Formats: sequence, structure tokens, C-alpha cells
Amino acid sequence: MPFALRLYAGPRARQHLEQHGLRPQDVGIIPAAAGGPKGLILGPLDRFLFAQWLPRSQQPVHLVGASIGAWRMATACLNEPLAALQRLETDYIHQHYELPPGQKRPTAMQVSERFADNLKLFYGGRVGEVLGQSRFHLHIVTSRGRHLLRRDGLLRTPLGYLTAYAVNAVSRKALGSSLERVVFSSVPPASGAVSPLPFSTQDFRTRQVAMAENNFMDALQASCSIPFVLRPVHGIAGAPPGTYWDGGITDYHLHLRYQPPASAPIVLYPHFQKAVVPGWLDKGWKGRHLASPALDNMLVIAPDPAWVASLPNARLPDRSDFTRYGQDLPARVKAWGAAVSASQQLADEFAQWVERPDLSRIEPL
Repeated sequence: MPFALRLYAGPRARQHLEQHGLRPQDVGIIPAAAGGPKGLILGPLDRFLFAQWLPRSQQPVHLVGASIGAWRMATACLNEPLAALQRLETDYIHQHYELPPGQKRPTAMQVSERFADNLKLFYGGRVGEVLGQSRFHLHIVTSRGRHLLRRDGLLRTPLGYLTAYAVNAVSRKALGSSLERVVFSSVPPASGAVSPLPFSTQDFRTRQVAMAENNFMDALQASCSIPFVLRPVHGIAGAPPGTYWDGGITDYHLHLRYQPPASAPIVLYPHFQKAVVPGWLDKGWKGRHLASPALDNMLVIAPDPAWVASLPNARLPDRSDFTRYGQDLPARVKAWGAAVSASQQLADEFAQWVERPDLSRIEPL
């Protein structure tokens, strides 16, 4: 039976694996990409990592997430992560928007209001569990608008993103004139200080904000606020004023210059593909999809494209499925549920691999 899982390692990660294999105490950083419903197939891997494998060790681990990745990593910080991650998967699959007669799709305001309500239902009364973590240091990535995008508007938002696309075509760093990366980071109780970012910020204009009870919900909603699908979030407590959008705009797959500690040098990345694309606006720039020295310590675990072709619709769950299935919720639930059930094979194969690492399966990132 063909393998469903493929493993891709940067040169430093491979050197470590050759000497030590992969132990839970080797992991210092876990990134979690934006990508909407694609992240569903990582649910079984998340549950294995956070409920079974990582608890065998005690070192601090930085969790860096954007959009659905931020939602996954925040959920992993809750008490009893196995049940919490399972609920996240179930709630995401069954999300639905009832529309009045004549309306073909929900408005951005309707989606934002429903999403805010769902976050309150999910994390209400439990934010302290996330922020009280002494082991997992959570970093939620958002994109803060500048110049035209500093406010939302019927004309200025499309024009602002058109400008962002144009300057990003010149260089990724130039995108900083339209958007900046703002990272909301937890404050471990033992230290009383915000967790330092586990990556260099010289690549892109960046700010860091301490995460607290009064800004956690807004930061997480902002990180998931896809332009034109949801409204941006304004007035986040403790953060610079302005308009906050999906963290995937600036950091789609979190292609960052990671700085893991020498004692836990592996950046372990459950991902839905091999390529680590820097920003959402870089999707069309294939030359920016290649690995770089920034990822030298990274081990990507991702599905084989042939396995993906065996899923419903011959692809991963996708945001376009909301349009494809429309109001036919049972059909979408069936397709997404089948994909998630199949993805248990990814977790099973990784569990087997860490027990008996086969270095012949590691490919260059």
C-alpha cells in the first residue's frame, strides 16, 4: 500500500534526524499555516502531536499560527487538547450560514458576526487556559493595514489590495508599505513577560503585542478575517490602532527565518503541501515557493499528492466548497468528513515513523 505521508527536511533538520531520529524533546517550534478548510486534514496529526507524542517531553514549544493555523494552535493550548481539537474539527466541518430568500451567499458582515459568536462559544470561559500555558508559547499572526488599507471601505479596500498586489510583485518586502505583520504573543505565567518571537523579523515590517484576556478573541478573529469574506477587526486592545486582517495575507505558510533553541532544534511543520509559500499574494509567484536557508531546521510532514487525488473531488477540502455545495450542507459535510477520516492515515504513518525512523523517506525541502 503506498504511503500517504511524505517528509521533507532542510539540511540542518536532516543532519539532526540522521544522528538522533526525531524525539518529542527535539521540537522547539511548530508553525501552522493559513489555508482555510485545507487545515482540516491536519486534525488527526494535531491530536497525535498534542495529546500523545509531545506530552512525553517537557521543553517549551513555540506555536506560530495564521488564520486557521492560529485557531488550531490556540485550541492545542486548551486543557484536554484531544477533545478540544476534535470539537474544532467537528464545528468547522458543520459551519453553515442560513440565507434569506434571494441571497446567494452570506455577506462579510454576516460571516464576521457568526464567526465572533462561534469563537465566544468555543473559548468562552476558557481563554485563561490558553493564556495560562507554561509550556506552549502561542503566537497569533495578523496583518495590519497601512495607508489605503488603514481603514476598510467599499472603494479603498479593493484599491488598497490592488496596490498591495502591485508592490508585492516588485518585492515581498515592498508589501510592507501596504500591510505589516503584527504578532500577538502569549505571556507565560512564570516569566511575566511576552514570549520573544522565535523567528527573525528582518524580512518584513513586524510588531509584537502581548496577548491578554481583553484582546485574545479579537486577535484570533483578525487572524482569520479573509479580505472580502469577513470584515477586518478594528480597535484591538493593546495593539496599534488600525484595521487587522487575515494573518495569511502577510504570512500564508509562515516562511520565516526560524530561530529554534539548540536544545530543541527542530521546526516541525504539519502542512498540507511541500511548498512553504511566504504570503497569500505570492501564490502566483512560483519562484517564491522554493525553500530557503530560513527553513534549514524545518521538517515538513505533508500528504503525498497521489493520496490527495484519492480524496473526494480529487483534492483537499477548499474554501471554494462553500460555493460548490451552496446550501447543501449534508453534501459538504460528507465530502469533508470523508477527507478527514482518510487523513487518519497521515497521523498513523507519522506515529509509526517516529518510532522507527526510515531516513530513506526523507526528501530535500
